[in-house]
Amino acid sequence: MSLWYWFCELLPFEMLHWRFMQNAMLAILLMAPLFGLMSTMIVTGKMSFFSDALGHSAFTGIAIGCICGVAAPTWVAVIFSVVFALLFSFVRSRSNQAADTLIGVFSSAAVALGIFIATLGGDSFTKYNKYLIGDILSVSAGEIGLLAVVLVSVVIFWVLAGNRLTLTAIHPQLASSRGIPVRLSQSIFTTAIAVVVTLTIPCVGLLILNSLLVLPGAAARNVAKNLRQYHVISVIFALIACISGLCISYYLGSSAGAAISLVLALIFAVSFCLRKRRA
Repeated sequence: MSLWYWFCELLPFEMLHWRFMQNAMLAILLMAPLFGLMSTMIVTGKMSFFSDALGHSAFTGIAIGCICGVAAPTWVAVIFSVVFALLFSFVRSRSNQAADTLIGVFSSAAVALGIFIATLGGDSFTKYNKYLIGDILSVSAGEIGLLAVVLVSVVIFWVLAGNRLTLTAIHPQLASSRGIPVRLSQSIFTTAIAVVVTLTIPCVGLLILNSLLVLPGAAARNVAKNLRQYHVISVIFALIACISGLCISYYLGSSAGAAISLVLALIFAVSFCLRKRRA
């Protein structure tokens, strides 16, 4: 971290001379590739509502952790979200219901349970506002280190199983016929989404987190010509939006998560226009 702080001090940007902005920028540079990579598979596998449902389950885990007096409720949220994701994968593999129906069932149940626990005994809901809106300016060195570990793990997983995951998302039957363990692949991927969603909620906020997991891939899909471009462009879009959003939030005093989401929406609009023009 000291090397990063030294590097930021050399840059001619006033915002990066503050320690909290140095931490926030480093966290952004770690989160953006996570959003970009995850987004491509979420969009390809038509799982955008599922990532939103995982956010709701993470909030329920946070509420449980707070009620139990856990010092770091985020870890409870991680465990609860992983269990939620695996349970969803199990029910999905054994049900003839449409995926969006099952997602609606799980999402609504998670929201109801989270609000019920958070307001149990007439407790105030205001202490959970930081998880709804997020505050990347308060990210700690420990949280940054954890994001780095998750990013490295996701990249390794992507290199080893990216193609199989893509085939599983596009055509599960074909993937199964080629010996790919479809259920295991889906379970691992949903677990990865659960971990990423939960760990980034305190930074960007639950209310707009899903947009960060959908918009990079959706925008990249408008202009990418092949699978490799799809992944690379999604990560680039996420990096551009995250850095721009952090700068906007610093100079205008707005929420960083909301600013990032708006920049991503603008990128999607521009990429959509380019797609139409190219067609």
